[in-house]
Amino acid sequence: MTTIDRAISAAIGAALVAGLAAAPAFAQSKGDLEKCAGIVKAGKNDCGTSVSSCAGSIKTDRHAEAWILVPKGTCERIAGGRLQTSPDAKHGGKG
Repeated sequence: MTTIDRAISAAIGAALVAGLAAAPAFAQSKGDLEKCAGIVKAGKNDCGTSVSSCAGSIKTDRHAEAWILVPKGTCERIAGGRLQTSPDAKHGGKG
């Protein structure tokens, strides 16, 4: 292994270690998230609704039932966002 190869390996290793050290700061448990409806772009919803059965299946932007998971406290701060509490807001949608 040449000096240049060692330097490149060391730089890559340092970048990986730095990335792994920062990861827990951004990790969130499911309990730290909430379902936010009314803000999703078409095809970007996280799960089903009463009119769609799976993630990514909503055809219109800002559909009233389509939701995504966001950090708690964020949804109410987004224009048009509201907490999704419908029992149909689950995998498989209404059923």
